[in-house]
Amino acid sequence: MRGFDYQQSAAFSYVSPEERVPTNHPLRPIRKMMDAALAKLSPVFDQIYSSTGRPSVAPEKLLRALLLQVLYSVRSERSLMEQLQYNLLFRWFVGMDMDEPVWVASVYSKNRERLLEGDIAQALFAEVLEQARAEDLLSEEHFSVDGTLIEAWAGHKSFRRKDGSSAPPNDSDPGNPTVNFHGETRSNRTHESSTDGDARLARKSGGHEAKLAYCGNVLMENRNGLVVDTELLHCSGTAERDAARMMIGSLEGSGAGNGGSRQGLRYPRVRPGCA
Repeated sequence: MRGFDYQQSAAFSYVSPEERVPTNHPLRPIRKMMDAALAKLSPVFDQIYSSTGRPSVAPEKLLRALLLQVLYSVRSERSLMEQLQYNLLFRWFVGMDMDEPVWVASVYSKNRERLLEGDIAQALFAEVLEQARAEDLLSEEHFSVDGTLIEAWAGHKSFRRKDGSSAPPNDSDPGNPTVNFHGETRSNRTHESSTDGDARLARKSGGHEAKLAYCGNVLMENRNGLVVDTELLHCSGTAERDAARMMIGSLEGSGAGNGGSRQGLRYPRVRPGCA
């Protein structure tokens, strides 16, 4: 007998998000590691936030949401809030109840910037790395460094001469002015972005177009494929080698791989000394 397409939303549900997520889902061990690291960071959160006033977004939930945005390549805060509205997996990972309202995207962004300015990302990375060290997952024997271009939030129209002699843009359309830079020789020595002065014009190879970007680098432990350190440098012909020397040098004498305490971890920032 054919079933009927009878649709009516139930007023109540007795199944929790915890029961909806499969026991073998890859996010479960990640959530466990995050909870352990965040529990150790609780005293740090107490120092950042005031003990009085209106409660803000819980930093634990915010950091879990930020990790989801990275793992699932969610392109914007607004898209992330949309996912949290109806995605039970996302709600479970962040730690939100079924009836808990989703944050406004601007509120999420403002609280995220507060945490990043307080070097919480650095501290969280250090705590996760300590978990790997406790499980004997780090080794000093096999390391590699890999770099990539991270495109800046700056367009070619903002890349103008440092001496101010560039032709003024056509203001017929203030929201998107016309800038004619064809045939003009442009380089990082003579030009810079008016919206992001740290960005540099770079390209991956001779066959690719040049873009305003940064050079992001990671130090990998090859035995278990773990990220041990990161560096963000200005793009240059030697940025990857410079980053390798910095990161490997920071490991010397730190006791990495033998149970010692890893010092000098940094949240990625632009290193101006390698322009």
